[in-house]
Amino acid sequence: MEKPRVRAGAVGTVVGAAMAASLLSGCAGPEYTYVRDDSGGTYFKVPASWRQIDQKTLDEAVYGETESAAAQVQKQLVWTTAFDAHSQPAAGHLLQGSPGADDQPFVFVKVEKLTEDAQNAVSLNQLRNSAGLYVAVPQETRKKMEEATAYKGFELLADEVLPVSDGVRGVRSVFNYRLLGGPVQTFDETAYLSADGTTVSTLLIRCSPACYRQRAAEIDTVVKSFKVKHLINP
Repeated sequence: MEKPRVRAGAVGTVVGAAMAASLLSGCAGPEYTYVRDDSGGTYFKVPASWRQIDQKTLDEAVYGETESAAAQVQKQLVWTTAFDAHSQPAAGHLLQGSPGADDQPFVFVKVEKLTEDAQNAVSLNQLRNSAGLYVAVPQETRKKMEEATAYKGFELLADEVLPVSDGVRGVRSVFNYRLLGGPVQTFDETAYLSADGTTVSTLLIRCSPACYRQRAAEIDTVVKSFKVKHLINP
């Protein structure tokens, strides 16, 4: 799987602006890293100080055994990338961060090509569940899940159906989960279904509740930069 491509035009614009500013301030650098998936249809930005997770390490965290037949099939359908604001970035920060005040935001992005069956069955609730964290499930199902898995204490904090734009539908959900026996984590998830119904693009940001409150403006900037555009000739 190829690493995410940084959009040359966007980065050039940012770098050019930074160089101009440096003539006035004496020193400046790009404020954001701009990223897009392989098709160019999904894009977002993160603060330049956030560091990208090594793709092989991320694949191991997402797929487990990366050489299995199932993992190989998934990798043909799914593009992923992740960035960590921590000074020592780690794929494990996807679900749990550093303890206490040391926690920093972690962003994971997944772009998945849907099978024909999945295209026929996709719904807004499936978009809400697209990161693999079950946000929209019947209460009885959630109870059984919490009894059988390490996913505990789900709390929905906010949920919004996003305005349809050029045929692209989306939802944004913010929720708390206690995972793997650790402390409560706050997740901010945005998912879009492409205009042709073939692709789901998901952005998931994790931080501790305190971190999420303290970094709310920064996190919101990243979330609002996450877009899916309709490609005329994909």
